[in-house]
Amino acid sequence: MQLTFLTELKNEFQSYNLTKFSKDLMAGLTVTAVALPLALAFGVSSGADAASGLITAIIAGLIVSFFSGAFYQISGPTGAMAAILMSIIAKYHMQGVFIATLIAGILLVIAGILHLGKVTSFIPSPVITGFTSGIAIIIVLGQIDNFFGVHSKGATALSKLFSYTKLGFVPDIPTLCVGLFVVLLMMFFPKKWNNIIPASLLGIILATAASILFHLDVKTVGEIPQTLFPAERLRLSGITWEHIEGLFSPAVSIAMLCMIESLLCGASAGRMADKAMNSDQELIAQGIGNMLIPFFGGIPATAAIARTSVAIKSGARTRLTGIIHGIGLLIAMFLLSPVMSKIPLTALAGVLIVTAWRMNEWPAIRYMFSRKFNGPVIKYAITMVATVALDLTTAILIGVLLGLFMFVIKSADIQISIEEVDPIRIGKDDNTNVDNWCVVYIAGPMFFMTADTVKKKLSTLHDRDVVILSLRGVSMADITSVGVIMDYYKQAKESKTTVLFSSIQPSVMKVFRQAGLVEATGEEAFFYSVDKVLLELL
Repeated sequence: MQLTFLTELKNEFQSYNLTKFSKDLMAGLTVTAVALPLALAFGVSSGADAASGLITAIIAGLIVSFFSGAFYQISGPTGAMAAILMSIIAKYHMQGVFIATLIAGILLVIAGILHLGKVTSFIPSPVITGFTSGIAIIIVLGQIDNFFGVHSKGATALSKLFSYTKLGFVPDIPTLCVGLFVVLLMMFFPKKWNNIIPASLLGIILATAASILFHLDVKTVGEIPQTLFPAERLRLSGITWEHIEGLFSPAVSIAMLCMIESLLCGASAGRMADKAMNSDQELIAQGIGNMLIPFFGGIPATAAIARTSVAIKSGARTRLTGIIHGIGLLIAMFLLSPVMSKIPLTALAGVLIVTAWRMNEWPAIRYMFSRKFNGPVIKYAITMVATVALDLTTAILIGVLLGLFMFVIKSADIQISIEEVDPIRIGKDDNTNVDNWCVVYIAGPMFFMTADTVKKKLSTLHDRDVVILSLRGVSMADITSVGVIMDYYKQAKESKTTVLFSSIQPSVMKVFRQAGLVEATGEEAFFYSVDKVLLELL
């Protein structure tokens, strides 16, 4: 693994020159402009503070970018991760987040070493789309307080929403106006102008300027410490076995989400950059980053598709783009902290609401519903609801199990047809005596769920002279279905019925041999095709 990474690193910087560096520099600065408002917003949305989000983006830019499995990957705090952190902070406070992040980092490194980078390929795309939409809903629900200037109570987004029935819901007009301004600006900002200045950054700048100029009484981000070592950060002395036991499950959720987001981001970005990502190395990079981030007071980081796509479109050539973006954020923290502390929380809420809307995979959602794919729609809807009502790990598990269940149900549809033998088909005349012969065509998997259907169909053939089982359409067979075939063969033999087999796929033939069916019938009972059987008999 290490040698592969060093080789890829060497190849990446081969013939590196000032021209390529200038492209990395411009791309890095562009990503910095995009990442700054998002880092602040996701820090706040997680239940921590803006400084935590900023520190996370800085450390991820410096560390994860260096070890990344692809030069274009840009990591930092994300909305999906913020959805998990709210419940952890409510129960365990920030120290719980730090410990869970450390454990998640260790799990990610182990996953990379064990070559688990392809695990996400087992998750159906409607499930991924569903939990992405669920996360978007959680983000929006979590920003109602900041956007409207109201107050709620509860550990989860849903509990906060229900608390308004008791606490009341009276929007603060100045707060709402500032938030709406940012939302409308981002929604209607010309895309071509985003190359000059990101709409999210411009919205926050204008909202902050208006808040200061007109002395608006709105809640702000508050003090952002000009240090990478804030007072609240992880210390080894604060880790206990009780913490590890209680936080292991949330840590697994963080690790799973980081794995899914990072690998899906890399797969999508890899097509844009025409350069495949080393999945296992990316997991190790994310693991190292998340093991270190808590010691600086940050929250979990993962690859972010929006920032990654900006890096690629801005001309990134090497992983220096991500490192430069981290340095740019670090400089911004030291130079702009006094100004950033005055950013209205409702402005960050506006950025998050628009980001959540854009997180949804709208083309995929429209495609599923417009084409009326009932199975994918059900998986999408159930996963989305489970994500909002339960947690991400449970939602993904439910989605995968539902997908498997629906696949099994669909697989249980086996087609069996019985046709009389036509002597003309093989060049014989109508007088050929094949009146009591038939061919049984079976298409579909023969396993425990279809075995009963096969048994019932074969039971109707007890009075036939010759039965030919054509199994070209059978892709697999298990011991239960083979047992049905063997029982039928024994009964047919007692009633003087000749049973022959044709068109069997190699994988099915292997099962027949293992189960002893070939031994019971003899090799001479198996033919390449139905025509070969008939030519042999006639």
